[in-house]
Amino acid sequence: MAILKIARMGHPVLSEVAKPVRDPTAPEIKRLVADMVETMKDANGAGLAAPQVHVPLRVVVFQAPAARAEADLSDSEVYDHTATLTVLVNPIIEVVDAATEGGWEGCLSVPGMRGWVERPRHIRYVGYDLDGKRILRTAKGFHARVVQHECDHLDGTLYPQRMRDLKKFIFESEIQHWLKRGDEEEDE
Repeated sequence: MAILKIARMGHPVLSEVAKPVRDPTAPEIKRLVADMVETMKDANGAGLAAPQVHVPLRVVVFQAPAARAEADLSDSEVYDHTATLTVLVNPIIEVVDAATEGGWEGCLSVPGMRGWVERPRHIRYVGYDLDGKRILRTAKGFHARVVQHECDHLDGTLYPQRMRDLKKFIFESEIQHWLKRGDEEEDE
C-alpha cells in the first residue's frame, strides 16, 4: 500500500467525468482501493474518490463514523447517518426526498477551506464492492452528504461549485466565527 498524491482544485483530472470500471474484482482496482483507503486515513478524510488521486475511474471510498454523524442528527435514525468504511465501484445515487439541508464541507482537494453546501437530505445509492457484490443502501444526514460529495468527484464537480453563497466559502481556521454566529441565532 502507498500514500498517493492528492490532486488539488484546478488540476484537470478533477473536472473530468470518470470512466466506469469494467471489473470491480480486478487486482489493479483492489490495489487502487487499498492505496486510496490508506491515503484517506493518512489525510484524516471522510472519503476519497479515484479522480482525487489522479485516476479517472468511478471508484469512491468513504466512512461516516457515528461520532461525526451524531452531531448531524435531527429526527431520524442513527443507522441512516453512519457508515463503516465502504468501497463503491460505479456508484449511482437516487434522491429519495428532495428536501435539502445545509452543512459545512471540506475536501482533501481544496485544503484549508470550508463551504456551506445544501444537499438532498435522504438518498439511496447502489454500486459494487471489490468482490463484485451489489451494494444498495439508503442514507441520511452526514452519511448522505459524504456519499454525494465523493460521487460528485466522479462527475468532475467540487463542492464550491455546489455553493449558493460564496460568502460562506471560508478558511477552516475561521469556522469558529460562523459556528458561534449560528449558536447566537439559535438563542434568539
